[in-house]
Amino acid sequence: MTSALHTRAVHAGRDDLADLGLHAAPIDFSTTYPARDSAEEARRIDEFAAGGEVTGIYGRIGNPTVERFERALAELEGFDHAVAFASGMAAVSACLLSAVSQGKPHIVGVRPLYGGTDHLLTSGLLGTEVTWAAPEEVAGALRPETGLVLVESPANPTLSETDLAELVDACGAVPVLVDNTFATPVLQRPGRHGARLVVHSATKFLGGHGDVMGGVVACGAEEAARLRGLRFATGGVLHPLAGYLLLRGLSTLPLRVKAASATAAELVERLGTHPAVRSVHYPRLGGPLVSFEVTGDPHAVIGAVRLITPAVSLGSVDTLIQHPASLTHRIVAEDDRTGAGITAGLLRLSVGLEDVEDLWQDLDQALKAA
Repeated sequence: MTSALHTRAVHAGRDDLADLGLHAAPIDFSTTYPARDSAEEARRIDEFAAGGEVTGIYGRIGNPTVERFERALAELEGFDHAVAFASGMAAVSACLLSAVSQGKPHIVGVRPLYGGTDHLLTSGLLGTEVTWAAPEEVAGALRPETGLVLVESPANPTLSETDLAELVDACGAVPVLVDNTFATPVLQRPGRHGARLVVHSATKFLGGHGDVMGGVVACGAEEAARLRGLRFATGGVLHPLAGYLLLRGLSTLPLRVKAASATAAELVERLGTHPAVRSVHYPRLGGPLVSFEVTGDPHAVIGAVRLITPAVSLGSVDTLIQHPASLTHRIVAEDDRTGAGITAGLLRLSVGLEDVEDLWQDLDQALKAA
């Protein structure tokens, strides 16, 4: 079987369809699965409770359509398992609860992170305690009760990058959780650098069209069993229709990410010489995300765009622009925001699939208006 990413993105999770006489993946909307043998059902529930993979019984245990998406994403990230959730934050929450359940409530976080993740860690809402550290400080921040090191690279919204192999080496036996939402497995596979868990807000590039919400964690068998148990207990399940849409989104993921990345690289060059732009942030590995600081009023830029969509989120087919200090990171304390490089003048652009000249014309006129 070929290992080319473009090919596997199309076929992962669908390899059995031809043998089933199907072309499109089926959607199973069942919430419960009847069985006349209650004793066998009891055995299967015990198997699930012991960490086994069980299909059927009840929708909170598993769903065949969602499982197709999970298998596909695990394959693209290079893991044996993946566990899908109702949102990216549900996926992050489950990872934190897993650490707490193992008696390891201390988390080391590397800023910047998505604002919701930052808030969840800072608040201690799930029984965790966080120590914030720069990548080079992480080893010194570890404790016997440290359950996770959490990093996002490229980071939201500054696009700063962390040497993941170096970080994993510094953490030793402590699991590293990498938020790979911005890079996707098209540009980066953290598991190859030793990361034990890789999380995605599937709402973004994996879905790719701004019409489905979900989250997913790629990981090994032991952690997957814990996460499935937590999903069953807390109820953060992914809807089957969302699983179908996310599986469909994966089939075009490499094409969308590479096309948007090429446009983003061109916009970076032009923004870098624009008189209304103070600085531009773009990761070395590339990608569709661009952040830039303006000399004028960032809110005026947001208000002046006409083709570009002024909205939070990212990874859609259309280009989105937003002001992180006002929206995605508003929940983070101001001193923490600025300390992480999220300044008042910073704007984040998620480049879509429009023509680069049309996008530049809109950006240029918006910057001039500000």
